[in-house]
Amino acid sequence: MRNNAVHLFVFDTMADWEAAFAVAAINNPQFQQVPGRFRVVTVGLTREPITTMGGVRIQPDAALGEISPTESSMLILPGGEQWEIGCNAAAIETTRRFIANCVPVAAICAATIALARAGLLDNRYHTSNAREYLASSGYRGSRWYRDTPAVSDQGVITASGVAPIEFAREIVDALDLYNACALDAWYTLFKHGDASRYYELAQTL
Repeated sequence: MRNNAVHLFVFDTMADWEAAFAVAAINNPQFQQVPGRFRVVTVGLTREPITTMGGVRIQPDAALGEISPTESSMLILPGGEQWEIGCNAAAIETTRRFIANCVPVAAICAATIALARAGLLDNRYHTSNAREYLASSGYRGSRWYRDTPAVSDQGVITASGVAPIEFAREIVDALDLYNACALDAWYTLFKHGDASRYYELAQTL
């Protein structure tokens, strides 16, 4: 990765839980191959505070116009109803620049319909809340749709809104945050409530 910033787009009424597992994994150095290598940087349409769907108030670290793909390792786009009504257009233009510069982008739930509407899913494997949900955007990439919780293809991660753990797993894998054993232990713990592999891993440290 070209630097340690992972940009998290934040906006009013965003679904704050959808990126929570990923953000926690990035900021927690435990089991990371290079502890502390990445830091989450929140970015808003402006630097004005936003309030999430869960009522959490966030002061963005930066505005969209202040960030560059050359200074980022990934852009994460949580879901939220704003995407469905055509808001956050500036975030989509930023997404185009990131993809053009081969910087990974991760979108979940309603953020995927905004990517579809912008033509960014027309030529890569992807997923969303449902095939019919994306079809409503009028996009031309339906043949690339995969009915699975999360998909990563050509630097773009997409996920269903009911798959925040799978979304996080794809993000962790793309950032090469954990080795294969640690990633498996992390996923088994949070997806299945099975801590056995997690404890085994802890004993090796």
